Amino acid sequence: MAEKVLVTGGGGYIGSHCVVELIEAGYHPVVVDNFSNAVRGEGDVPESIRRIEKFLDTSIEFHELDLLDQPGLEKLFKKHSFSAVMHFAGLKAVGESVEQPLRYYRVNLTASMNLLEVMQAHKVHNLVFSSSATVYGDPQRLPIDEQHPVGGCTNPYGQSKYFIEEMIKDHCKAEKDWNAMLLRYFNPIGAHSSGLIGENPQGIPNNLLPYVAQVAVGRRECLSVYGNDYDTLDGTGVRDYIHVVDLAKGHIAALKKLKDGCGCKVYNLGTGTGYSVLQMVKAMEKTSGKEIKYKIAARREGDIASCYADPRLADKELGWKAKFDLERMCEDLWRWQSKNPTGFPDGTAS
Repeated sequence: MAEKVLVTGGGGYIGSHCVVELIEAGYHPVVVDNFSNAVRGEGDVPESIRRIEKFLDTSIEFHELDLLDQPGLEKLFKKHSFSAVMHFAGLKAVGESVEQPLRYYRVNLTASMNLLEVMQAHKVHNLVFSSSATVYGDPQRLPIDEQHPVGGCTNPYGQSKYFIEEMIKDHCKAEKDWNAMLLRYFNPIGAHSSGLIGENPQGIPNNLLPYVAQVAVGRRECLSVYGNDYDTLDGTGVRDYIHVVDLAKGHIAALKKLKDGCGCKVYNLGTGTGYSVLQMVKAMEKTSGKEIKYKIAARREGDIASCYADPRLADKELGWKAKFDLERMCEDLWRWQSKNPTGFPDGTAS
């Protein structure tokens, strides 16, 4: 019988792509989401999940649940016997976290504490946690390996991820039968090759590539480039962009590694290559055949100049390496955006 894996935040961008990979790898995902960043489709199921059911010709169990609702979580764990949990649920916009720090700490930390407590009570001791390269703060060296100091975060979103990592590490020290994978990922972009699921921001996109794609498709007039005076090749911020399907496959590799009784482990999921904002704009212009208008704006608080991974440890210990190049990332993103110019159809275009 297929192992049941709970996927929190499974209706969102990364979570939904991981649901696809879980099913294709023979697992039985059970998805929970509170619709804070997922679009409600038919039958009160996330539109992403509804589409996955169609193109994989399967049915996926879904529960509308907020992890702040601990009794609701208890009820779910009483109903199912999970072999592991993939934890994606949380608020995730850097800029918004600077403006609303208390909300980010309350939601992200409380949700994770509730989840860990309920897992412990029901003897579910295997966790894959969706962390972030933001825990490294402003890099002291590049590329960033897993030994790079953490905690000097430049925004509350990164701080919340760092605090959750520390909670999980402490819990694994105290409870020797726990295994956890802390996956620090860089900048996921792209979409499933079907063009049926992809990043579908609610309102104005916080991330670069969805914004660029929306300008290319005519949904937005102009891209704001936040800062052109960084110490980089063209003055704009440099990031490590990774295809979301590569990222999802990294979660499957991590899930399999939990079987080794590995304790708490940390891995970077990135490509090891950094691209600037303007390089990404040019790449999307080439793919889409559209001019992407942009204007230079002031730097955004909490942003850093450059950030890219040393991903060799994941290759060595998980047997995982990113396969898709920048051209493929842009092609899949453009296929998704051009097929879904206003995002998932529930009136979320703004």
